[in-house]
Amino acid sequence: MIQRIQSIYLVIVSLLGGAAPFLAYLWLDSKGKEFYAQNDIWISLLFYVSGALALIAVFLFKKRQNQFVLNRLNIILNLFLLGFFVYRSLNLSGETSVSEKGIGMLIPVFSIVFLVLANRAIKKDEDLVKSVDRLR
Repeated sequence: MIQRIQSIYLVIVSLLGGAAPFLAYLWLDSKGKEFYAQNDIWISLLFYVSGALALIAVFLFKKRQNQFVLNRLNIILNLFLLGFFVYRSLNLSGETSVSEKGIGMLIPVFSIVFLVLANRAIKKDEDLVKSVDRLR
């Protein structure tokens, strides 16, 4: 159902993916200019897809297996995004282009944590339904 705890986790992931990257900067360049996700189309697209997948998963509460799979795909997407941020911050030598990392780089980490918590709650619900079916 929509009032389950996994729905709250998924709404948090949706808000993190849809709004937070555009409010918190990802990094500062050498000139002190803040770089947001909206400055790069691919980064903003990945954040939007992550938020949309989480929002779609909220409304799949009757199909728990599909919800679980969709969350796993979202975890993979956020791992890809996190890997890109790590590559971007470590690849540049001498801090020529990136001088300070922003809090926006941690958004995929928070999303992954909430998606794992949501998957754990979905698994708990699935186990509960299976145990009730066994009693019939």
